Amino acid sequence: MITIRKIRETDRADWARLWTAYLRFYETSVSPEVYETSFKRLLGNDCHDFAGFLAEFDGRPCGLVHYLFHRHMWKIENVCYLQDLYADPDMRGQGVGRKLIEAVYEAADAAGCPSVYWLTQDFNVEARQLYDRIGTLTPFIRYNRA
Repeated sequence: MITIRKIRETDRADWARLWTAYLRFYETSVSPEVYETSFKRLLGNDCHDFAGFLAEFDGRPCGLVHYLFHRHMWKIENVCYLQDLYADPDMRGQGVGRKLIEAVYEAADAAGCPSVYWLTQDFNVEARQLYDRIGTLTPFIRYNRA
């Protein structure tokens, strides 16, 4: 049975293991200071802070999701940005990603924030199979500052 729950202070080591694997998948890394700051933000109460959930299978953390509510110029209500989603490779295809996304949907609905969006890279074929079933692919192309 897969359960989803909020990230707690005692989850630091498991969260770091999962987030490190997520970052490695995207061939990137962050400094120890970013790890510390990010984890504190996940536990914070500032409305600008990220929130997150862990997925557990038999009491063992096996996935994570981070999300953030923010204002949008085209809407009165906030929108929800789902930034990071990861499931251990041995748990993929068993509903971990879907349950984590659905937990974000529920959190967004509870906050009066019906719009949830996320980004992924085009080569993330396995995840996109799930996203195509539970989301709508948009025509937007992302640019970063040069």
